[in-house]
Amino acid sequence: MQTEYAIRCEHLGKVYNLYGHPMERLKEALNWRGRRYSREFHALRDVSFEVKRGETLGIIGRNGSGKSTLLKILAGVLTPTSGRVDVRGRVSSLLELGAGFNPELSGLENVFFQGTLMGFSRDEMQERLDGILAFADIGDFIRQPVKLYSSGMFVRLAFACAINVDPDILIIDEALAVGDARFQMKCHLKIDEFRESGKTILLVSHSGNDVVSLCSRAIWLDEGAVRAEGQAKRIVEEYSAWMVHDVGVLAPPASEATAKEGGDEFDLVPIPPHAMITGEGGAAIVAAGLFNAQGRRITVLHGPGAVQIVMKVTAAVPLRMPYYSFQIVNAQGIRLMGCNTAVLNAGPPALAAGETVVASFSFTIPEIENGTYLIALGIVDGTSSSHIRHQQVADAYEFQFVSGSDFQKQSVLLKLPECKFSVNAENRRPDVSL
Repeated sequence: MQTEYAIRCEHLGKVYNLYGHPMERLKEALNWRGRRYSREFHALRDVSFEVKRGETLGIIGRNGSGKSTLLKILAGVLTPTSGRVDVRGRVSSLLELGAGFNPELSGLENVFFQGTLMGFSRDEMQERLDGILAFADIGDFIRQPVKLYSSGMFVRLAFACAINVDPDILIIDEALAVGDARFQMKCHLKIDEFRESGKTILLVSHSGNDVVSLCSRAIWLDEGAVRAEGQAKRIVEEYSAWMVHDVGVLAPPASEATAKEGGDEFDLVPIPPHAMITGEGGAAIVAAGLFNAQGRRITVLHGPGAVQIVMKVTAAVPLRMPYYSFQIVNAQGIRLMGCNTAVLNAGPPALAAGETVVASFSFTIPEIENGTYLIALGIVDGTSSSHIRHQQVADAYEFQFVSGSDFQKQSVLLKLPECKFSVNAENRRPDVSL
C-alpha cells in the first residue's frame, strides 16, 4: 500500500565539527591528552516536516540557514547526525553547480556517469540521450570536457540529466537562478509538467517569485531550524519583510504598518548591508522606503495604488546639478518602470558637502504581476549627457506585489502615469500630494 507522503523528516539534526587548524583534527582523532579541539556547528536543528506525494514544496532562507544541507540529506549524499528521514520513491537531484560531474570527462561521458550513479544501465541511458541533449541544447560542447563549460552550460546539462530519468521526487537547489531567460522558461515549463503528472518537487530558491508561482507550500529555515511553515505566498511575504527590514514575522499585514506619529519624519530604513552599490562615492543614499497613500511604509502592495518612493541622500562633495532616479525591477532583473528628475525637468537645488536631503517620487503603480520587486535608486551630478554617477543602489528596497487580478507576465518597460518629485532638508516630509 502506498503511503500518502513522499518525504518525512522527524527531528532531523546535522552537526559538523569545526577546527581552527588541520593539525587539530589529527590531535583530536589521536585523543591527544584527551582534549577536545573542535567546536560543534549545528547546520540543522530538530527539523520535522512532511511532503505529500505530488506536492511542490519551496524551501527558503538566507545563506547558511541549512537549506543545502537538508537537500543533501534527502538526496542521500549526507547522513543526519540525529533524527530520521524517510524518502519514498526514486530521487533525482540537482544540487550545487556541477555536483556529481567529473570535470575531466566530456559532457556526454558525464551523462552516462550520472546514469550509473542513479542505477541505470548504459542502454537505458542511451534511450534517454536524445531527450537530454535536446533539453540541454549546448551543441558540440557536449563532447568537450565539462571543466570548459560556463555556469549556464553546466546547469543546462545537469538539469537535463535530472529531469530525463523519470524520478518520483525531483530536488532542485538554486538551479533556476543560473542560465538565460529562455532556459529558465524551459525549466519552469518542465516543472509545471512534472507537477501535473503528480511528481513530488522540492525547490530551494532565493527568488520569492519562483517559490510563490511554483510551490503550494513553503518552509522557512533560519539557523538550521524551521522558523515558519505554511502557504507559500504568506511565508515568502514574511521572509522578505524580515530579510530586508529585520522586522521579524509579520503580525498584521505589512500594508497596515504604522508611520511615525506626531511628526513629519519619514519612517525610512537603512540601505541593506548586502546591497549592490556602484558609483564614484561623492554622495550616498543612506536610507529608503516605499509608502502608501496614507504615508505608511509598506513591504506589500495589495494591487495598484498611489505610492511614494523616498530616499535620504548625503553629499560628501558639493553637487552643483544633482538629479535623482529610481527604477522598479522584477525578480528576473527586468526593468519595468522608472523615472528621474532630468526627465521631469525638476531642477533639484544644489547640495553642499555634508548636506543631507530627503527626496521623493510620487506616482501610481499600475497592475503588475504578483511577485517580488526591487527598487533601484540613483544620485548623479550633471546633465543626462554629461554627469558623474555618484551612487547607484540596485536593491535599495524590496517589496511584494499581491493582487487577485489574473495579470499576464510583463516583459517590457511600462509607462508610468504622472510622476511628481520633491526634495527637502533632512527629516522634513516633502510635498508629494498627487
